[in-house]
Amino acid sequence: MKLLAKRGLQATSFSEVLELTGAPRGSIYHHFPEGKDQLVAAAIELAGDRALEPLEQIAGASPEEITELFLGMWRKLLSHANFDAGCSVLAVTVATDSRELLDHAGNVFRSWRGRLAELLEQGGLAPVDARQLAATLVAASEGAVVLSRAERSMEPFDLVSSQLLSQVRAAVDSIQPKP
Repeated sequence: MKLLAKRGLQATSFSEVLELTGAPRGSIYHHFPEGKDQLVAAAIELAGDRALEPLEQIAGASPEEITELFLGMWRKLLSHANFDAGCSVLAVTVATDSRELLDHAGNVFRSWRGRLAELLEQGGLAPVDARQLAATLVAASEGAVVLSRAERSMEPFDLVSSQLLSQVRAAVDSIQPKP
């Protein structure tokens, strides 16, 4: 997962995984007998699950809090990695020609959008607004991470985050009763 986030799909090999983990060579072939694609699929599924874990702890929160947490996870990744890592799911999506890996990546992105939409709806947004905002959050945050990595600056990420939070506030304001 870390290697995909830092180096991408093509630059991640079994040898590098073994070096990073210290696992015996035989164990990687035992656990992933179908090869690299099986290992990569497991890695992006794990990345998908890990991204959802913090969201589970804020069920019932406001749409703004949900958005801040989701964006905060990406900001933390950029900051801690000093712009040297991004999203492993995105890395696989843009580099693979495997239909199976694209399906795995699509499932991860769908799970993020789905869970975000559920949480945003629990927070008070209409279902259609929650689904649209969830898709926008995932797509825009992924793009913001890419821009920030390329520019080695938090500025693009902060600009996109600010815009997303404005959209969330506008969506919340549209459902609030007017005095």
